[in-house]
Amino acid sequence: MKKAGEMKRTGAVRKIQIREEACIGCHLCEFYCAAEHHPSKDLLKAFGPGRERPRGRVRVVEEGPVSFALVCRHCDEPLCVFACVSGAMERDLETGKVIHDPERCVGCLSCILACANGTILWDEKRGVVAKCDLCPGREVPACVAGCPNEALILTE
Repeated sequence: MKKAGEMKRTGAVRKIQIREEACIGCHLCEFYCAAEHHPSKDLLKAFGPGRERPRGRVRVVEEGPVSFALVCRHCDEPLCVFACVSGAMERDLETGKVIHDPERCVGCLSCILACANGTILWDEKRGVVAKCDLCPGREVPACVAGCPNEALILTE
């Protein structure tokens, strides 16, 4: 098991910054994220009639008049990585991303318990956890690109 302080990154970390004052609670980030992680990568095909709703890796929390998106913070000291018993959660030392390998995940949920931000989600269908992967292959993550009010911003 890795210990706090053992992970030093070498590259700049891209992170999604949440601006709760700009969030209007439209949940579009959830839809765009789910569509990006659907085999078609198409919003209409992913949510078409008769299809099972795909699982996104971001969720919007609404508390009265306040709403905001919860998405992995790719922490400098990721407690989820330290808690992962199977090695499925790792920190990419070059990019700083906290990555999850669903093939290695045993579904023990220790990462969910360890995450102070509540951003790791249970994927009941697959029996493993799901978390933000910053949409590999995209310049800007789908949730950020689809946010109409710039409540989500990609920072370096």
